[in-house]
This record gives sequence, structure tokens and C-alpha cells, in this order.
Amino acid sequence: MRRLIVTADDFGLAIPVNEAVEQAHVHGILSTASLMVAAPQTADAVARARRLPNLRVGLHVVLVNGRPALPPSRVPDLVDANGRFSTDLFGAGVRYFFKPGIRAQLEAEIREQFRLFAQTGLALDHANAQNHMHVHPTILSLMMKVGRDFGLRAIRVPYEPFGPAWRATRTHFRARFMQSASLAPWMALMKRRVHAAGFAANDYVFGMIDTGHMDAALVDKYIDALPPGVSEIYSHPATARFDSANPPDADYAGEFAALTDPRVIERLRDSDVRPVTFSELAERGV
Repeated sequence: MRRLIVTADDFGLAIPVNEAVEQAHVHGILSTASLMVAAPQTADAVARARRLPNLRVGLHVVLVNGRPALPPSRVPDLVDANGRFSTDLFGAGVRYFFKPGIRAQLEAEIREQFRLFAQTGLALDHANAQNHMHVHPTILSLMMKVGRDFGLRAIRVPYEPFGPAWRATRTHFRARFMQSASLAPWMALMKRRVHAAGFAANDYVFGMIDTGHMDAALVDKYIDALPPGVSEIYSHPATARFDSANPPDADYAGEFAALTDPRVIERLRDSDVRPVTFSELAERGV
């Protein structure tokens, strides 16, 4: 059986993002959103989610490319002089693993983000992290430890398999192959850890190499190429450009249009792909 979760990340980042999430859920194929709890428009996102009872909302943990939920003085080893997290993913990962004492700050920040999510009153559907930083073993361990205290039941495993992605796109052969080959052992280990800890997870994701360019034609092809198992197509939709958009060349409006495109809606409806959510996976122990 082929099952599919359709997710929008960065919920709360900007009004155009929040508008796109709401409209793509009401008028399109979007089932799920990942909420940033310390973003500029989090309150607006929460208000929209509360009037969308069928939208499943999870926590998008931010530990890079953003601001902390805690005061910077509480997490000095995680932020720069401007109180922002690093944009250097590799450097941050090295520090998170080796720097003495940093684990306590990471746990405090992750706990605060889960606490703020709980304060919204929304049901916690899943958790993942900005730029997939929960692939990092320290971050994953802390997210599972803290998340369990807040009722977390499902975690995204960000593994994009080469074969289906290449068949759908026929682009970026080297990048797709190298990413899939290099990450496969780590993702297998991650999935084993997640399941061993009692959390549900997807089998695959699509949208990693194509982030910012998941247009209607591409989403349509991905739906056709989905492998057996549970896949997640994730995107970053917005109804218009916004000041904090990153990367600047991303087609956010195109990603929004893809989620509401009549051809895509029809393709999914007429296929043998069954829409699901992380909550459903958790209920079935997948």
C-alpha cells in the first residue's frame, strides 16, 4: 500500500506562509503543518489552526537559522552576538556534539519549544527540525526525551530514496545519488532508534533536493512515483514573497499553487495512494 502525508513546514514564519497553509488545507491536498513556536507570526498561525480541526499540526524545532524561544542569555553557546542561531549547519552540528555543557542548553531550548507548543492547546501530531537538524544524534535523543514528556508520538525521518526521486524528476542525478547513498545508513539507524523508542515515523520524504521548487508538475510526478510504504511530501508554500524568505530564489508561490492545483488534486484522488497523517501512523504503531 502507498500512503502519503502532505506537509508544509515553517508554519508561523510569515503571514503569506500561514495563508498558504490554510488555503492549501481547505482547497487542496495539504493535511499537515509544522509550526515554529517562536516565529514572527506564530500567534496568527495558531489562530488559523484552531479553526481548522482537520489540519494536523506538529512542532518544527528550530536550532539553526532562527531565534531561540528562550532568552539568548539562557543559551549563550547556541547563539551569536545578535542572539540568533548559527546558519552554519555543519559547524553547529560539531559544536552540539563536542562542546562541553552545550547539551543542557539544547535540552532547555527544545523543552521550551515543546512547552510553547503545548500552550497553544493544539494536538501534537509530530515533530521535526529546521534543516532536518534532528538527524544529529544528540538533537534526536533530546527531541525524543523531551517530546515524550509532551505526548509526542511521531517523528519525521528525512530520507529521500534515489530511485523514486530520479524517476519522478530526471534532474540532479549526482546530488540525488550522493545524498541518498550517504544518508541511507544514517537514516536506517535513525528509523530504528525512533521505532525502538516507541515513536511512529514515515518511510520516505520527497522535497529535499527540490526544496523551493516543488511546483505542480513535479508534485504530480512524485505522486505517480511514490514507492510502497509511507511517504511524506513536504514543501514551503506561501501566497506571496515575504521579507525573511530563504533561500531567495525559492518559488514559494509555486509550491502553494502545486498544493491547490486541480490536476494534482485529481491525480491524488484517482490514484491508489491513500492520504494519511502522522497521528494515524501513531495510532497504528507504524
